[in-house]
Amino acid sequence: MLRKPAVAGYFYQASPDKLTEQVNRYVEEDAEKIRAIGVLSPHAGFMYSGAVAGAVYSRLKLPDTFIIVGPNHTGMGSSVSVFSDGRWEMPNGTVEVDDKLAKTIINKSEYASEDYNAHLGEHSLEVQIPFIQHFINSFKIVPITMMSTTLEVCRDLGYAISEAVKEAKKDVLIIASSDMTHYESAAYAKEKDTMAIDRILSLNPHGLHEVITKQHITMCGVAPAVTMLYAALQLGATKANLIKYMNSGDVSGDYDQVVGYAGIIVS
Repeated sequence: MLRKPAVAGYFYQASPDKLTEQVNRYVEEDAEKIRAIGVLSPHAGFMYSGAVAGAVYSRLKLPDTFIIVGPNHTGMGSSVSVFSDGRWEMPNGTVEVDDKLAKTIINKSEYASEDYNAHLGEHSLEVQIPFIQHFINSFKIVPITMMSTTLEVCRDLGYAISEAVKEAKKDVLIIASSDMTHYESAAYAKEKDTMAIDRILSLNPHGLHEVITKQHITMCGVAPAVTMLYAALQLGATKANLIKYMNSGDVSGDYDQVVGYAGIIVS
């Protein structure tokens, strides 16, 4: 199975040279790097959220395997859709799926299933890859999209991921792809996003899920973030650091209706 890029030329530059130039504008080559278990990274067009994603990836000692979990924006596919075999074509090179790790996750989860349709038009995972490719040439991915946002499904998938990683006995980075509050004023978005970010920084997946629900925070990737936290805790995570927060108004100048972006490293 060869997946073609869905948003090349839209969310990011489609030509290799222009994409390389675009990513170069957002990475920080001299940033101190650490080994992480998980991250939260945004998935908007690079002109809006690239600075946040770039700041996160610039601070990571990257492994050669990435589990990328994102929300299902298309409504296609199953509750938890794993792209379990094949390759993803990108402007700066094709990336192979770690089929063994993907199938182990499916086998250990009550809700995850092999599903390719959910990934064909989904952008939230794809936009992470150019930043990884900037720093390393050869790596594998396990792409997962989540339709369900229930705490039960998040916990189940998080535990399945952690058990699969333990079994694989290799370094893996779990990427939760999410933007924060959508289409509120910048001040209101920051107020809401701070509540969600505080739960992530305290490594509290249940608290994150609860505050998103009770405060009606429009964080599209809450399920991936909660899942990542459950997995990271099982893998020994002890702290989380906010690397960068901004909103679309910082680029467009329109602070009346913004989307928030947060970059967090869990280690």
